[in-house]
Parts: sequence; structure tokens; C-alpha cells
Amino acid sequence: MSAAAPHGTPGRPPAAGHFVSPEPFDPHSIEALTEEQERYFLASQWRMMWWRLKRHRLAVLSGAILALLYFVVVFAEAIAPYGVHSRNVEYVYAPPQEVHWFRNGELVGPFVYDYDVELDLEYLARVYTENEARPMPLRFFCRGEPYRLWGVIPARFHFVCPAEGGVLFLLGTDRLGRDVLSRIVHGARVSLTIGIIGIAISFVIGLTLGGLAGYYGGWIDGLVQRLIEIIRSFPELPLWMALSAALPVTWSPIGVFLGITIILGFLDWTGLARAVRSKLLALREEDFCTAAVLLGARPRRVIARHLLPNFMSHLIASATLSIPSMILGETALSFLGLGLRPPITSWGVLLNEAQDINAVALYPWLMFPVVPVIIVVLAFNFFGDGLRDAADPYRAD
Repeated sequence: MSAAAPHGTPGRPPAAGHFVSPEPFDPHSIEALTEEQERYFLASQWRMMWWRLKRHRLAVLSGAILALLYFVVVFAEAIAPYGVHSRNVEYVYAPPQEVHWFRNGELVGPFVYDYDVELDLEYLARVYTENEARPMPLRFFCRGEPYRLWGVIPARFHFVCPAEGGVLFLLGTDRLGRDVLSRIVHGARVSLTIGIIGIAISFVIGLTLGGLAGYYGGWIDGLVQRLIEIIRSFPELPLWMALSAALPVTWSPIGVFLGITIILGFLDWTGLARAVRSKLLALREEDFCTAAVLLGARPRRVIARHLLPNFMSHLIASATLSIPSMILGETALSFLGLGLRPPITSWGVLLNEAQDINAVALYPWLMFPVVPVIIVVLAFNFFGDGLRDAADPYRAD
């Protein structure tokens, strides 16, 4: 007979001791923890998606940049110092003016110096030098050139204006003496709007055809898949170029804008349709979908009320990532002279004016319109990545 184990039953290991925390009982900490748990478990998917997105700092910063840019789109006329077609014939190809804050050792606020212009007869070029005897202070929240907001509301308010009788060219001027910064601001309205309208068209087509293919399957699925394969088999840029060249040259600038937008929307829906189809093929066999069908719900209601909401956040992230491709498409077409044309102004049209390598070598500020294109594309990609991660709030970090 074996000996009894100390402090325990014979033949068994000793029981673990029961320890009690010496810390005083704090009911408030438990209550707070319970409230936090309840807040998490009762939160909707969209709220959880927002919580997770806020933790993605790069996505939040990108979203703030995009919000600022679309604010510029709405109030472009008030933000730009000059009108889109305003000319200063005395300042052709003027370089960017430097903003100064101090004069004679004293802080006098932001101002620029006027230019003295001389003609170099050897190189047949204008030479600009700062005239330090003529400082021109910047004016803020001021009355400047008259304009019509969105072509409707007459106004003269500007966020920043040149000095009375002075000029302000923070990014220089072009061959006609037009302010490059003002034209970039006005061009943002077209370039950024074309992406939103184009993705709306693509979203409707992709959801419709992808939803039909994924829910019904069979010959409908086969037909949609063959159509997608045919469209994706063509090289993207040459196809855009061919369709854009087919637009009548007699169309108005607005007509060309709508035509380019529709072309981009009709050619960019294939990826979204495939994503919708794959999701519906997986979800249509779930119990909640079968229950809806047994209760008499029609296919349109099953797709719209039960299937699409289950991955709508993923679709929004996918759409956000598709907008940069449309912006780049319009920029490329306009740069090649097959997209938008003057007098309408977009970033692609501005870059089209900088095609001459000799002009760019002498006047490098003509390439400034490429900077907002890069910023917008990167911001949309980072914001889309953050949305895609936040679309699955239950995924562990």
C-alpha cells in the first residue's frame, strides 16, 4: 500500500491552493469592463468598421487629404486667386514667386516681391528678377476677380488674393500668362469628378451583372463571364484611345466630358462584377438565404436585402481603389490629346501643354500639375487599403 501524499488523498497529487486577491473589490472597474464589452458586441458592422478604420492612421490621413481636395472641388473659384482663363500678358512664363515673411529683420506677414522683366535678345527669352523695393502683401478672405460659383452664383470672395495692383504667381505662369496654381485648382473639379461619376456607372453595371451571374448561375453566369473575358482581353489604354477618338469633334466640352466619363465607367466594371459574382456564389447557399427563399422572397429582394449588405463594405473598398485608375485614364487620354480638350481644363489637359521637352527644360514649373495626380492616386490607394482592412472588423490584427 503506497504512502499517502502529503496534504492530499493517498495516490493523488495535492490539490492546488485557492488564492484570493488581497486587492479591495472595485465594482466600478467591472461595470466599466462590462459596458465596454456590451458596446462592442452590440455595435453594428458599420460602427465596427469605423472603429477599425480610425486605427489605420495612414488611411485616416489619406481620407483627410481627399476630403480637403473635394472641398477644393466645390469651392474652386473662391480658392483660386485667378479665373481659369485670366491672362497676365506682361508675365508670360513667369517663374514661381517666393513667399517671404520677414523684411528688414521684422516679421511683416506673408508677401511676395514684384518682378522686373527684361528681354534677353541673345536667347530670345524673358528674364525675371525680384524687385525688393516693391513688396506685395498677400490678402486673405478678400474681394478679387468676379466669378460665378459653378457657373450660377455671382460672387467675388476669394480665400487669398494678390495685393491691390499686384500679382501672385505661387506656381508660375504658362505661355499665355495664366496662373498655373489657379488652373490646377480649377482642373481638380474635372479630374476628381470624372472618377466619382465613372465609378458610379461602373458600380451600377458591376452590381447588376455580377449579381445576376452569381445568384442565377447557369447560362446567365456563362454569358456574363464571356462578356467580361472579351472586354478584359483588349489592352486597356489602346481601347480607351480608340473609343475616345470616336467621339465627334463637334461635341461641346461638356459633351466630351460626359463621353469620356461614360467610356471609363463602361470599361471598368469587370473586376467589380467578378467580385460580386464570387461573393454571391458563396452566400446564396447559406441558411439565411434559403430561409428568405422559403418565406417567399423574390430574387430581387434576396439579392438587395440579404446578400449585398453582407459584403457591401468590401464593395465600397473595391470601388475606392478603382477611382484612381479612372483619374489616371482621363489624365492619360487628355495628355495624348484624345480626351478632354480646351477650353475645358483638367490635370491631363494641363500636362498636355507641357509635352514640349524644350519648354519643360526652360520652364519646369509647367510639370506641377503632375503633383496633385500623384497625391490623389496615393491617397485613394492608402484610403482604399484602410477600408479593405476595416471591412473585416472581426479579423485579428
